[in-house]
Amino acid sequence: MTKILETLGGFAIRSIEEMGQIMMIFINALLWTFRPPLRVRALFKQMEFVGVNSLFVVVLTGAFTGGVFTLQTYHGFSMFGAESLVGPTVAFAMARELGPVLTSLMVTGRAGSAMAAELGTMRVTEQIDALYVMAANPVKYLVVPRILAGILMLPLLTVLANFVGVVGGYIVAVHLLNINAGLFIGNIVEYLKMGDILNGLVKSAVFGGILTLIGCYKGFYARGGAEGVGRATTEAVVMASVLILVSDYIMTAIMF
Repeated sequence: MTKILETLGGFAIRSIEEMGQIMMIFINALLWTFRPPLRVRALFKQMEFVGVNSLFVVVLTGAFTGGVFTLQTYHGFSMFGAESLVGPTVAFAMARELGPVLTSLMVTGRAGSAMAAELGTMRVTEQIDALYVMAANPVKYLVVPRILAGILMLPLLTVLANFVGVVGGYIVAVHLLNINAGLFIGNIVEYLKMGDILNGLVKSAVFGGILTLIGCYKGFYARGGAEGVGRATTEAVVMASVLILVSDYIMTAIMF
């Protein structure tokens, strides 16, 4: 019984310490964001890395998600003669949940892991310590551009995923399931509101901040050589994915 309590207590202490470290690096990044000079070149480089380099996986994910969701909703709604609601249901799902969440998870696996690996390598090879020696703050130099890039690019990637998802759903619905094209599009225009889209974009901006913050944090505090870098990369993907899903539930409960 004592060992169980010791294990639980140790886990609780480590979790609290980790939460404190995450909050500290977030606060430092927030403070250094508004201190000149603004590293525009580094910001655009990270925006390219997070956004442009993720286009293919986001388009692929959005298209097949919209197509699969259309198939599932059609077979369900056809039992009640409600095939005309397939279009708005797909659009609602993509705009509110599937677009922001799946886009963020894909970018976490591609960009968040790379950030953790890159910063972790810099940590174990003492490049981050060298920045301190040169009087360059590593948080402003390494962390701030990545977090800003995540916050700015995730909503744009989500818009693309939403559009491609609806297009994929349209192709499946109209050309494979023989749903009337005008009915499919007309019901989307009638039922989908701008607020649904904006709420999804707010979610994606928060998710972008989460995945880049966790990726930077895990890499920034990596220890133990190459093995530590690999462990930090894995932990970054797992932690960011879990936090995205948890925060999605919280924001959904608040917004809708």
